[in-house]
Amino acid sequence: MTDVVSLIQAKRDGHRLADGDIRWLFEAYARHEVADEQMSALLMAIYFRGLDGAELRTWTAAMIDSGDRLDLSAISRPTVDKHSTGGVGDKVSLILAPLVASCGAAVPQLSGRGLGHTGGTLDKLESIPGFRAGLSPDETLAVLASAGCVICAAGSGLAPADRRLYALRDVTGTVESIPLIASSIMSKKIAEGTGALVLDVKVGTGAFMKSLDQARELAQTMVALGEEHGVRTRALLTRMDVPLGRAVGNAVEVEESVAALSGHGPADLMEVTLALARQMLALAGLAGDTAGDPAAAIADGRALAAYRTMVRAQGGDPDAPLPRAACTRLVPAPASGWLAGLDALGVGTAAWRLGAGRARKEDSVSAAAGVICLAKPGERVQAGQPLLELRADEPGRFGPALAALDGAIEISGQAPPSPPPPVIETV
Repeated sequence: MTDVVSLIQAKRDGHRLADGDIRWLFEAYARHEVADEQMSALLMAIYFRGLDGAELRTWTAAMIDSGDRLDLSAISRPTVDKHSTGGVGDKVSLILAPLVASCGAAVPQLSGRGLGHTGGTLDKLESIPGFRAGLSPDETLAVLASAGCVICAAGSGLAPADRRLYALRDVTGTVESIPLIASSIMSKKIAEGTGALVLDVKVGTGAFMKSLDQARELAQTMVALGEEHGVRTRALLTRMDVPLGRAVGNAVEVEESVAALSGHGPADLMEVTLALARQMLALAGLAGDTAGDPAAAIADGRALAAYRTMVRAQGGDPDAPLPRAACTRLVPAPASGWLAGLDALGVGTAAWRLGAGRARKEDSVSAAAGVICLAKPGERVQAGQPLLELRADEPGRFGPALAALDGAIEISGQAPPSPPPPVIETV
């Protein structure tokens, strides 16, 4: 007979867990026959010992089977989704979902909220007056069918075991485990029912994965999991040493997203967005003609129209004024020269301290707070020239935000090399 202590000891000692034992574990945990302390001990053993490919496949399947699956069979278009591992200024989903929908796919984008220095897609969209992120499964399907895309919170019935496990990982120092990260992300995406998935795995100071090797391993692990569970999956590794685009926050990122959909997005943001869109359309079988050309969909207005349709379908008013910050503060260039560095982590932490992010999942966020990057690396600047604009609801936020920016700005007396392309490689 299986018992949890034996499983903890086996993994602690480097042995693999049998498929039947993993399934028993999740069933017993759902019945509260396995204590959180015991599951925490097993998670720590996995953190140090890992899971092999077969173990991880079964572990992920058990997480999926812990809840419901969204049935997208009634959707007539090919379905494809995207997931980002999180970054600073990463408003790609707001642009990408309607863009890909305007090219003929259906995009069921189940998204999350920001935590720490990384922003959350739902927080951004909820700065739009009336926008609803909490939809029932029936409402999700209705919006997807009518608008071609939906961006909403994952329902509590999808992979509920992941919610419990993540809460334990968050308080036991076991978040940074590639098998546990991969199973957490992919269990929800597979349960979502999409036919294809493109992953944006961020690499750099402002990303969860700091090294290219780590990011590549995570990407390869998630792609394998998707394919093993019948979801056509690809991943792009993209840079996150500098904020993506120029806006970091909630309402300010919505503004930049609308500009991007109107054909006026910053070059780095558009390069990442179009690369992901092309991969999504290829997996959906829609690449190769004008209708499936994302650049054309932006140029002719289809993408912006799809965004407005989605916002209205979720209760939002795309024409309503967005919240504005009561207080602003400019950060000047400390010297003349070239802006050689603008650290994503420093800028993201500053936006968080201004009120745009949260320290705990239950915290509220400011819709108006954030940072505008008035200059980006590679640009010539003069001493005293404004480099950043900080926005907050009260002036007391500026001191902690400025402290986060200490050392984040690098000025060089010589012109730096051209910034590397934001897309590193495809997995």
